[in-house]
Amino acid sequence: MSPELLPAIAAFARVAQHASFTRAAEELGVSPSALSQTVRALEHKLRVRLLDRTTRRVGVTELGQQLLDGARPALDALAQAVEGIDEARDQPAGLLRLNVSRIAAELLLFAHMGDFADLWPDITLEVVCDNRMVDLVEGGFDAGIRLGESLAQDVVGVPVGGPLRMVTFAAPRYLQGRTLPRVPEDLRAHRCLNYRLTTGGLYRWEYAQDGRVLDIALQGPLVSNDSEVLLAAARAGAGIASAFEGAVRDDFESGRLVPLLEPWWPTFPGFYLYHPSRAQMPRKLRVFIDFLQARHAPPPVSQRAVRPASVPRSRPPSPARRAR
Repeated sequence: MSPELLPAIAAFARVAQHASFTRAAEELGVSPSALSQTVRALEHKLRVRLLDRTTRRVGVTELGQQLLDGARPALDALAQAVEGIDEARDQPAGLLRLNVSRIAAELLLFAHMGDFADLWPDITLEVVCDNRMVDLVEGGFDAGIRLGESLAQDVVGVPVGGPLRMVTFAAPRYLQGRTLPRVPEDLRAHRCLNYRLTTGGLYRWEYAQDGRVLDIALQGPLVSNDSEVLLAAARAGAGIASAFEGAVRDDFESGRLVPLLEPWWPTFPGFYLYHPSRAQMPRKLRVFIDFLQARHAPPPVSQRAVRPASVPRSRPPSPARRAR
């Protein structure tokens, strides 16, 4: 193989990965026209069409897929060789690509990105927020963050942030003049704000108390696949909503939102940072995992707040399915 074909094949693989010349060019730091010219030159050299181009999309041809399947192991091996060079440096360096759910980014990453950049200035974080489960290797990601029960069995998972509670709440404006729900079934008499799962269905509201586990389908005036949209609507008094406790803790403390059905709130194992199984973990990923776990470590027992006896404690974990 001619040596000059290698960068062209790598460029073609990046376009195929993103199904877009524009996104691939942004990642590679070149112009879309230059990237298109590189791929066309490769097609001319190989005398085959690798990509089907239309005004709306870029697709891989059958021969293009054959080339991808054969070249990907070699490209991965080259990437690991470059990572090995990074590992030999005194400081971890390079691009660290993460695929995370939107809520995981909000609860685990947003407040700490500046400190991580100060500690490790030679590492570039690329955070792709995507509520769908993706194949990390196929997508070119170093790691992802998802709820533990969503993970495939062939990945290595590291817990981050500890258990989570799913809480129910509404704004004082909505609750004024209405009867507060005392048990989950009472929610059927209320306007409930529903979350659209990545699977296409609606989230069934989950509750647990004293060994009794419920998941309830509820109706309401709003459906969204974005938890921030539902939270904004709840704050505006549109109805009752549910979210992870960390997303609304400040709202509870300020009184902007009122917790409901607290004795029924279920607890889930929480988020995991996961990555493909490899014999050697890149140092840039190792330091990121250590940083994230340190930032979200539980406080020492002596420093934990003591809950008043009148406030119900969280109940046994719900086994219900999570897709958020």
